[in-house]
Amino acid sequence: MKTPVLTLAASFMMLGVCSAATVTNKDAQSHILIVTEGSDKVELVVEAGATTVFCPGGCFVTMPSGDRETLSGDETIEIVNGAAVIK
Repeated sequence: MKTPVLTLAASFMMLGVCSAATVTNKDAQSHILIVTEGSDKVELVVEAGATTVFCPGGCFVTMPSGDRETLSGDETIEIVNGAAVIK
């Protein structure tokens, strides 16, 4: 499952995407976000302490708590104690 997400992230970096959402997991365990872009839905595993870039053109994200958020692609998200905080 990590390979498609890493490939997607690498593709965005190669294209020079300057606006994309980032998520940082500040917890000691990994968390899964469900990211929906257009008709594509992918589980994004964010390992403990990791920061991941995703969602360059807007998307819907289901957070670890089950809450669903709409992102435009320039947000910063922190996962703390299992809850996502959008900045």
